[in-house]
Amino acid sequence: MTMGSFANNIRPYVQAELDAAARDPVNGFAHLERAHVLGQASTREHVRVHWRMLCWAWRERAPGAWFGQLFRLTGAATKTFIGLVPTGNTGGTNVSPFRPMPVERELQDIIDRARWP
Repeated sequence: MTMGSFANNIRPYVQAELDAAARDPVNGFAHLERAHVLGQASTREHVRVHWRMLCWAWRERAPGAWFGQLFRLTGAATKTFIGLVPTGNTGGTNVSPFRPMPVERELQDIIDRARWP
């Protein structure tokens, strides 16, 4: 399977989390983190999620998070296609952008289905 196929297969799941984030201002960032874990193997989805995280930081008036997301957005755009992403990383500025993290079973199942339909 090509990465383009993965991107197409994972996109509805990422979109569902982005939609949930927009509907739930209290827990919205947790949905953005789930979207990040799901989409980080696709440059297109990875960039899209970091853009939404950047917008979230702007709305929350969180300059540290905004600058952190700007850095992560650049990394997502330039490093994802060569596989330089720490698996499971939630993408927020509260964790190192280089730290791999465990993937929730539910999210791993979705990723596996998107990778090998």
